[in-house]
Amino acid sequence: MTAVQIERYGNQDVMKIADVEQPQPGAGQVLVKVNAAAVNPVDWKIRDGLGELFGLKLPLILGCEVAGTVETVGGGVKDFVVGDDVYGYLGTHSGGYAEYVAAPASEFVHKPKQIDFDTAASVPVAALTAWQGIFDHGNLSSGQRILITGASGAVGSMAVQLAKNKGAHIIGTGSGRNEDFVGKLGADEFIDYKRAKLEEEVSGVDVVFDTVGGDTQERAFQTLKRGGVLVSTVNPPSPEKAKEFGVTVAMVVMMPKPDQLAEINRLVESGRLKMRVAKVLPLEGVKQAHELSAGGHADGKIILRP
Repeated sequence: MTAVQIERYGNQDVMKIADVEQPQPGAGQVLVKVNAAAVNPVDWKIRDGLGELFGLKLPLILGCEVAGTVETVGGGVKDFVVGDDVYGYLGTHSGGYAEYVAAPASEFVHKPKQIDFDTAASVPVAALTAWQGIFDHGNLSSGQRILITGASGAVGSMAVQLAKNKGAHIIGTGSGRNEDFVGKLGADEFIDYKRAKLEEEVSGVDVVFDTVGGDTQERAFQTLKRGGVLVSTVNPPSPEKAKEFGVTVAMVVMMPKPDQLAEINRLVESGRLKMRVAKVLPLEGVKQAHELSAGGHADGKIILRP
């Protein structure tokens, strides 16, 4: 089968289109024919060398987020049959940029009929990161006010919708061209970061969910009320700043949680959770895909089609 493989860590040049042996599902696993593989920052970070910290063995196939059709079912699998359309997050952080992937059945859910494979492949990482950030770390509840930086991005847009479903008041930041998009997702207020300073426009929020980092994160501390929470997906927030402003800080390290993914899938199925696909490329376009992802300005997910 065709796959994007690396034999050493490094820049984009280490990624090669290779002909590799097709995996076979073990007990409790399914073999999925991949229709769409989403690109995530963790993919190019693994390529750069993070894979070594994760304990991944070279050579490896990149990609952790896929959608496709069940081709073969391993022993003991009861929730899926051959022909089921599924999507999921691969807990090994690898294997997705390929024609086929074998992974535990628990890492997949049934794809709702009303969304396509590109959209389905875009859901797990962004939705789980947002869910764990605003609920597990931020403890967001109905009636609270939340500031979401980078609200038009893959993770930020999921956070807006999840917060809206929870009954929170949402303030989103982003480029002015995305104001309508973020508003339609459920944001109550929008701040164009090119025209206004968020710390001058916002104060007294209960939760900040930061997907931008850097200077934006530093200034976001000023928008929190004392006792509030700042959660980041990008870089660990300063404990010194947290002490200065009397708030709690946390960094999201997304974990695969089947029960959360099942709940997210129910929201997708009901139409209350939507994802925007920014770019679709063939597997051979993986270098361009990583460039777009690393640039940080893609308005939605980047998809590779094997």
